[in-house]
Amino acid sequence: MPEHDDSEFAKDLLRGAEEIAEYLYGDRRLRRKIYHLSATSNLPIFKLGSVICMRKSVLHKWLEDQEQRHANDNNEYTGKAVKSGKV
Repeated sequence: MPEHDDSEFAKDLLRGAEEIAEYLYGDRRLRRKIYHLSATSNLPIFKLGSVICMRKSVLHKWLEDQEQRHANDNNEYTGKAVKSGKV
């Protein structure tokens, strides 16, 4: 494991659904959405004891992957629609 600065790790860590909701949605009150996403998607969370946590850096990579996958799905759909004459 590479050497790291503990303060950098602490800055990268989101602790609890409220903090994650604030970071993702700008509203701590949307913490229930975080619980829902953690139960229904592959949102990159983990637990420290009973507290759900997430690293900002991992979240950013996950979001980029989601965007890319969605863009690829749309391109594939558009390509099929053009071939079939539906666009």
